[in-house]
Amino acid sequence: MILQTERLALHELTQADAPFILELLTSRGFMDNIGDRGVRDLAGAAGYIERQREGYGVNGFGLWGADVKATGERAGICGFVKREGLEHPDVGYAFLERFWGRGYATEAAAAALAYGRQTLGLQTIVAITAPHNKGSAAVLEKIGMRFTGMVTMPGYDTESSYFTT
Repeated sequence: MILQTERLALHELTQADAPFILELLTSRGFMDNIGDRGVRDLAGAAGYIERQREGYGVNGFGLWGADVKATGERAGICGFVKREGLEHPDVGYAFLERFWGRGYATEAAAAALAYGRQTLGLQTIVAITAPHNKGSAAVLEKIGMRFTGMVTMPGYDTESSYFTT
């Protein structure tokens, strides 16, 4: 377990999370708002998890699984990504659509931000989101981040909204 909030438990992803990761990364909400990560089967989900696990070792962070404490259900992921094209760690999150509208993304992202500052010692944390993803922008603003402009990430043709702490 990495951290807990009132309603969520965030933990490092393991290969046991592959079915959940496959469901999340192939969901309409993920594809429309975050993008296609090329995951199409359990082997692809296992590779995605392995990349996160490598980040835990190299960077001391990655994306963590977010479970609803009351039910034990896997609801989403939240944590930090070190992206090519961004100088600072990027706070990220994604939840299955059936968990949208409950404040889980805000709760998890706020806790991750605090953990990043207090435990990991991250001075500057950034975030990117698709310009059309107003829900994600609202989450970022609720946790104290501010929109500072647009950025084009390496390998992408479209701009992303860029937020900083």
